[in-house]
Amino acid sequence: MENYLENTDVAEIREVLDHSNNIIITTHTNPDGDAIGASLAMFLYLKKRGFNVRVIIPDTFPEFLAWLPGAREIMIFEQFSEQCIEFIRQSDLIICLDFNNLKRLNQLGDEIRRSDSVKVLIDHHLNPAVEFRYKISFSKISSTSELIYDFICESGYKDLLDREIADCLYTGIVTDTGSFSYACNYVKTYLITAELFRLGIDGEHIHRLVYDTYSESRLRLLGYAVSEGLHVLPEFHAAYIVLTLDDLKRFNYQVGDTEGVVNYALSIKDINLAALFMEREDNVKVSFRSKGNFSVDRLAREHFGGGGHSNASGANCDTNVNETVNRFLALLPGFWDELRHVYND
Repeated sequence: MENYLENTDVAEIREVLDHSNNIIITTHTNPDGDAIGASLAMFLYLKKRGFNVRVIIPDTFPEFLAWLPGAREIMIFEQFSEQCIEFIRQSDLIICLDFNNLKRLNQLGDEIRRSDSVKVLIDHHLNPAVEFRYKISFSKISSTSELIYDFICESGYKDLLDREIADCLYTGIVTDTGSFSYACNYVKTYLITAELFRLGIDGEHIHRLVYDTYSESRLRLLGYAVSEGLHVLPEFHAAYIVLTLDDLKRFNYQVGDTEGVVNYALSIKDINLAALFMEREDNVKVSFRSKGNFSVDRLAREHFGGGGHSNASGANCDTNVNETVNRFLALLPGFWDELRHVYND
């Protein structure tokens, strides 16, 4: 398999890791399957090596990931901030997974930024910040979980990979590729996946645990989003969905309930750009998806203060939901020609 890690800081990270006593693993706000899967895989691996390690995340993760091995040991900063801050102060190494900037952690990011601990980034998003001492950053690959697999192997500990670690890694891969429906044209993704099956994972069972656990209210929210919240702009080859706070309360919204909703807008024929605007108490969460060569990472970075991948990106906006949507609509005429001539590489 291709060794893309040779151009990263793997050797330095191994050296720092070997001399660390207290390790923190963290990931971004509103963590998804890759964020939690990669974090727990690294956690289980380091525990097997005998390290004192904790996973601290900014806020709650989706219930459909609670079955993952090690999930019960995750500490949520919003709920246990004092304990988390103390663990951060005692740490000498902080491993940051599946995000490219500490601002993605909100208040937890402020605490980590103040820490004197060595900060390591392992991530597959574009434009990593300079605030990390060491980096494994590779945007071509579909998930951070794949980077964790390769890091463990490159470190000489492939023999420590087991069924539980493989469950976590596969969950990260399958969720960040939409069950291998996007961001999955990289051969190594499938080679790593094959190795995980050799470790004994049950792909059908994991799919049921992740995708077949909808509550009735989540399914009704999805139906409402498509029937009432969807707006199609065929002249711009764009579509968007708006969900207000009242909508979310009406359908008893739980963390993770809007996962994948934006993809329904993108699935419409001749739509090349899709957006989901979800109103929250203090901001608006925006999710962008695109087809072909239209970069929503550029759209999110330049106009909404966010970022991500070329075809999947997002942002958190301080403006209200109407202002955020209107900003998006005002930009579309400027992208008209690009969206008309989207092509697949």
